[in-house]
Amino acid sequence: MFPKSAVFPRTSDSWARDLRCSRDDHRAPLDEPAFLSPEGVPWLVSYDLDRQRGASFKEALSRRPWTLWRYRELLPLADFDRRIDLGEGGTPLITLNHRPGGARLVVKEEGGNPTGSFKARGLSLAVNRARELGAPGVELPSAGNAALALSAYAAAAGLPARVAVPGDTPATVLRRCREHGAEVLTSSGTLVEAAGRLAEDDRGYWNLSTLKEPYRAEGKKTMGLELAEQLDWQLPDWIVYPTGGGTGIVGMAKAFDELEALGLIGSHRPRFVVVQMAGCAPLVRAFEAGAERAETWANPHTEVWGLRVPKAIGDFIILNALRRTNGLALAIAEDRLPAITDQVARTEGVRLGPEGAACWAAIEDLAEAGEVQAGQQVVLFQTGNPDNYL
Repeated sequence: MFPKSAVFPRTSDSWARDLRCSRDDHRAPLDEPAFLSPEGVPWLVSYDLDRQRGASFKEALSRRPWTLWRYRELLPLADFDRRIDLGEGGTPLITLNHRPGGARLVVKEEGGNPTGSFKARGLSLAVNRARELGAPGVELPSAGNAALALSAYAAAAGLPARVAVPGDTPATVLRRCREHGAEVLTSSGTLVEAAGRLAEDDRGYWNLSTLKEPYRAEGKKTMGLELAEQLDWQLPDWIVYPTGGGTGIVGMAKAFDELEALGLIGSHRPRFVVVQMAGCAPLVRAFEAGAERAETWANPHTEVWGLRVPKAIGDFIILNALRRTNGLALAIAEDRLPAITDQVARTEGVRLGPEGAACWAAIEDLAEAGEVQAGQQVVLFQTGNPDNYL
């Protein structure tokens, strides 16, 4: 096991420098546990980056395995050789036949990750860092996929784990979490009530909830790094993303800024599209109102449990990313999803989960409104394997 308060070595492959507050100029070291900043907002990892490093980084990629660990210099791991690695990342881009508004549509298929979703990326980094920094155990509330990922990576790291999930979470998720040795708590309601179950019995475990610690965003940013590399360092025109806590948008926006600092891409950014369900759309409502923060959504109602997040702690970062990229936020009616999943399976050979189907619906709406245009490239994020819902 790692010693408690393991020092982040300056001989590490990583170019990570320190933590910075996402709202002001507070800084914190990497060799101490960190959760929220003194402002009560997420910390983000900062790096020492320049064009010379970018050239050597790009050259080294050709010799590395196709997993997220190929980007080791841009990941804040103290001991790369002792990492917990289940083969996360390296997911494909699938070009589809459908051309909404004459645009080229590709799917970033995240269902092939360990535990079947994009959550594997973030929890891989978060659990690795928790182990390096001496966590006694790890826990989080989850709608399902994050619980699976935490349970698997905690098992691999030899850390005790607890997950709390809403009572209507699919039984398959609960069984698989227990298979990994995690303690599973259930509650009525949403993530808010699930978090309350963990608070009832505080064991001192580290809470790895979305953006309440710095490292899940670092794992999620590898989606942006991969996407840039897969597209030969030319970013797409649109990224359409199903958004609950929004760590993926926070991470990808950060990834693109880091790649620009390395000289690997220019200043062009994709237009981010936040996709939420009509029964739980706090970010859509805040975006349309021109607000900086999103109010908690009262009585969220959607069976797309990955998007049943009534409040995102990184809301102001997400909304800023939308406005910075001339992005949009759309709420999708749930009754549209079954026809879309059937259509895409029959015509494209691709099985979409409900979040992916919601993104498909959003792209149709964008094309109909004349936003998505001929010749543009649109990336749809399919964030999880549909079998996780069974």
